[in-house]
Amino acid sequence: MKIAVDAMGGDHAPAAVVEGAVLAATELGIPVILVGDKDRVEAELNRLGADRSLISIRHTTEIIEMCEPPAQAIRKKKDSSLKVCFDLVKAGEADAVVSAGNSGAAMAAGMFLLKKVKGVERPAIAVTVPTMKNPAIVLDVGGNVDCKPIHLVHFAIMGEQYARFILKKDRPKVGLLSNGEEEGKGNELTRETNALLKKTSLNYIGYVEGRDIYQGDIDVIVTDGFVGNVVLKLSEGLVEAVTTMLKNEIMASVPSKIGYLLSKGAFKNLKKKIDYAEYGGAPLLGIDGVCIISHGRSNPRAIRNAILRAKEFSESKVNSYLAEYIEKDGDLERLSRTNEAAAGS
Repeated sequence: MKIAVDAMGGDHAPAAVVEGAVLAATELGIPVILVGDKDRVEAELNRLGADRSLISIRHTTEIIEMCEPPAQAIRKKKDSSLKVCFDLVKAGEADAVVSAGNSGAAMAAGMFLLKKVKGVERPAIAVTVPTMKNPAIVLDVGGNVDCKPIHLVHFAIMGEQYARFILKKDRPKVGLLSNGEEEGKGNELTRETNALLKKTSLNYIGYVEGRDIYQGDIDVIVTDGFVGNVVLKLSEGLVEAVTTMLKNEIMASVPSKIGYLLSKGAFKNLKKKIDYAEYGGAPLLGIDGVCIISHGRSNPRAIRNAILRAKEFSESKVNSYLAEYIEKDGDLERLSRTNEAAAGS
């Protein structure tokens, strides 16, 4: 098991990425291939005094920046660290990709180089979020900003299967994110998707609102990548704001400081639950391979956990089960035909 890590991807690359890879190799025993500028990667390894027994380097000369058009960047920058990571998986030299770089480019590389799971039109980024009860899965959170109803159905089916393995639920509850629970709510996209989802064999419960995400009663929340990414970034911003406000309140008086000391354990546990670094990254579902997309601001611990998730995801064979489920179930094929017929009329 080897994980190809995009050493040049992310806001704090290569320093944070290399350190995270070293943690994964030394603490977890996971072999990694650091893909990127050899001189810069070597410098970071030397700074850390890293044990290199489980670490190798693949030199590349190009970097895909966050602002570049994804598909165009993958086609033009053939020696970019991100593309070469996928080349290694395609060639069988690595089992999975981890990148904190351009998520759109990662999606494009997954589609072009590893291809899509049969029956899936659009891959989706599925993030695990903490709730008041058990973790939930939200998808898509940025892979597809413009979607058709059938694409959201694809996301629902992939998310449901992923939840079976990650959340260990035999019958995960699936909800469609909208601006209200009533049937008349939503826009054209959600209304058409809602009608299609009712025809699937999923445990579909209908519309859910934004406030329902963190209640913990829904296992899989489906939306398009535009809304999903806004939800994700809003959640991250809210956590940071609340954390800062709490710190300010605690430091405002002596009684507050004493109260904090008495509740320090509870605050520590809460921080661990809501810290994105604990989850590492989100899998790109629907490609015929494994790619974990990490937060652009990932710190070393987030990269370390993303590599662990990549290993676990690869070993679980979720993609194989997903392809098998889609082929046997027939929901996607049947609903795709229905959707095409409706569009033609």
